Amino acid sequence: MADALLELRNISKSFPGVQALDDVSFSVCPGEVHALLGENGAGKSTLIKIMSGAYPSDKGEIWWKGQRIVYNDPLHALELGIGAIYQEFNLVPQLNVAQNILLGQFPTTRWGSVDNAELHRQASDALKQFDFHLDTRLLVSQLNIAQQQIVEIAKALIRDLRILIMDEPTAALNNVEIAHLFEVIRKLKARGVAIVYISHRLREIFEIADTITVLKDGKLVGTKALSEVTEDSLITMMVGRTLADRYPPKDTVQSEIILKVEHLSLDGALNDVSLQVRKGEILGVAGLEGQGQRDLVRAITGAVRTTSGAITVDGERQAIHSPHDAIRSGIAYIPDDRKNEGLVLMRSVRENIALPSLFARLRSLFMVDEPNEQRFVRQLVDRLGIKASSPMQVTRNLSGGNQQKVVVAKWLGTNPKVMVVAEPTRGIDVGSKSEIHHLMRELARQGVGILMVSSELPEILGMSDRIVVMSRGQIVAEMSGAEATEEAIMSAATRGISSTVSQSVFASASSG
Repeated sequence: MADALLELRNISKSFPGVQALDDVSFSVCPGEVHALLGENGAGKSTLIKIMSGAYPSDKGEIWWKGQRIVYNDPLHALELGIGAIYQEFNLVPQLNVAQNILLGQFPTTRWGSVDNAELHRQASDALKQFDFHLDTRLLVSQLNIAQQQIVEIAKALIRDLRILIMDEPTAALNNVEIAHLFEVIRKLKARGVAIVYISHRLREIFEIADTITVLKDGKLVGTKALSEVTEDSLITMMVGRTLADRYPPKDTVQSEIILKVEHLSLDGALNDVSLQVRKGEILGVAGLEGQGQRDLVRAITGAVRTTSGAITVDGERQAIHSPHDAIRSGIAYIPDDRKNEGLVLMRSVRENIALPSLFARLRSLFMVDEPNEQRFVRQLVDRLGIKASSPMQVTRNLSGGNQQKVVVAKWLGTNPKVMVVAEPTRGIDVGSKSEIHHLMRELARQGVGILMVSSELPEILGMSDRIVVMSRGQIVAEMSGAEATEEAIMSAATRGISSTVSQSVFASASSG
């Protein structure tokens, strides 16, 4: 393209046993938001790492402003003005917010020491571009995932970039933060900055993108102007088939109550929360980010100690003071942060799946019954369609969708009565989302009660038999899944919350 800022021509890249990219061409123009789409494993991450200098290509050419260039390290890419915000955060937990934002470019005094006052001033200015207020003296280790995402974004914005690559930048953000991020993107566009944008949330693509490129199995499916596609046609391009039944049909819910939560309170987070989940029911929990949803699921699953309240499972009152107590009670927990809380990434698929069941089902005397463990794991891998080279594959090398399936598999092995699921499809592609949704519905048909927290309203509406809405640590509304609308949920979620509060929901490091 004559006006392209960056062109990748006929790029190929392979790893042992995998052809990650095969003859892929991609270009981005000044002031353009170019969405790069595809399922997990399609080649998106490899392509952006070649763009940012993290990987060299095996074949193909890179052109910058009409001239062929060669660069094979991120520093050279940054010198050109190409920066990236990866899905895997690149932060130093032991340093504070300001130090992370300006890492490698600390301002100095005339005596050569770090000018801490200027350091924090520049970091604060970068955060203000995002209309976000965060104490720049906090250590990154003190921040939650959403706050860390903000630091990553500010870290990129402080550089004078010509191209900004954003890989799932909204995965941990609420609607207010997403709106602020899109305003930043529009400002960058107006300055001529090009944005390469990766997201599995198709609504975002139609709101912010100008052009889309779709990859599948390492090959280029096509590049189109956004005006030329629909959501259905994009899905067909990505997965090679239509997903007419994106959400499985709902069934009749049993009358028997499987989980009862009564007057649950947690200082500063939950205030007299009561709810019920019936056998075979999916109860959706909605609300603005940080309104107690995460505290609720962690309280039910024993990750935090409540100050008062009672939890009953299948008619028996339970004393849940730890995750072990929850497991013993028949409660399984699929967390929103699968990489840090749901999996041991450096261990194999087999070890992750077997872990919760070792003592209850898979040991003989004081030793692990390995033949039994192998059969147990293989059955779950086959049942969930986990795509791994073998059960011994290291879990961190799986796609996001398959990692999520491993989290589900390990808890299925415990035969739970209740599954508490937080953000079940965060950061996974549309095909894997559909598989997870159908799996959840199948578990409900088998009588499992499911409590699902999700920040995605279409998921809440598409999956929930009944919905409760949380605000300020309380349940403020309840509605049937058949009658609920986005407008009704948002009206309940924002009632009594000022715009100032909703915009600064992550301003405190201790927020949920």
